[in-house]
Formats: sequence, structure tokens, C-alpha cells
Amino acid sequence: MKPLLRPDDLIAHVSQITPEFLAARGLRGLVLDLDNTLIPYRSYEDAAEMIAWAADLRGAGIGLYLLSNATAKRAAFWLPKLGFGGVGMAGKPNPRAFRRALHTLGLPAHQVAMVGDQVFTDVLGGNLTGMHTVLVEPLIDNALPHTRLARMVERQVLRRYGYDWQARR
Repeated sequence: MKPLLRPDDLIAHVSQITPEFLAARGLRGLVLDLDNTLIPYRSYEDAAEMIAWAADLRGAGIGLYLLSNATAKRAAFWLPKLGFGGVGMAGKPNPRAFRRALHTLGLPAHQVAMVGDQVFTDVLGGNLTGMHTVLVEPLIDNALPHTRLARMVERQVLRRYGYDWQARR
């Protein structure tokens, strides 16, 4: 069994996920985090690049679903712009939220990747549910104290698996 905090893939930016990337892994859908994965934390600025990326994936037949712990209001702001469904206040890493996303996509867990910037919510929840997990480098540094602490612990966990963001830069 794979360690619960180990991502299957580690990438610098979500735009590295292409139809070819997904096909090579046997994936047909993505469950996506919002803050610091698709959109910088607290940003409401233009996200034309992410909107185009999502449209390209949808056009290639890839199912997309937003699963965010951001407020429902924030998720509701971004969902129509991104052009796919999802929820805020999801309660990650609770597997129930991930199973709901899989049900909505109509795909089995082994054909879906959870993509996010946090080990203890996105990777853990995706792994608990049997999904492929993709950890992306956070778009910006988040100044919230609990997030800074979580990031320090995440770096230690990732180093145990041979991943090091600093070495990748």
C-alpha cells in the first residue's frame, strides 16, 4: 500500500497537466483544489490562462470537478468562470467529499487524479479514496499561521519521499 502522504506526481504548475500527461497515467478526470492550485490564495483577478487550460482539458474529454476548502462564496465566484462544477467548504481530507466528486464525474477512483497544493488535505484525501494524487507547488506563499506551520511539516514529509521543492528551483 502506498504511504498516505506520498503524492504520485509532483509538478511545478497545474498547466503541466495535459491530455497526454493524463493518458500516460490512465486518467480520465481531475478533482482540483482552488486556492494556490488554480488561483492564487485570496485572488479575484483575471485567470484567463487557467480558464483556457480548463477549457482545453474539457474539450479533450477530461472530466473536471472543483473540491475546495475555500468558502462556498469564493467557490461560487470561480466555478462559472472556470466552466465546471464543484463545491467549496468541502471538508478535505474527509473521503466522503472525494467520493461525492467521483460520483459526480461518473468515474472510478483509479481513473481520476486529485490535484492540489497541500499534502494534509489534497494528497491525503485523494490517497484515502484511491485516487492518483498530484501535488503542485503553491502559487503564492500563504501568510496564515496554520498554513505556514503545515508547509514546514509538509517539507519534512516530502523530503522523506525524496521530494524537495527547493532542489527543483
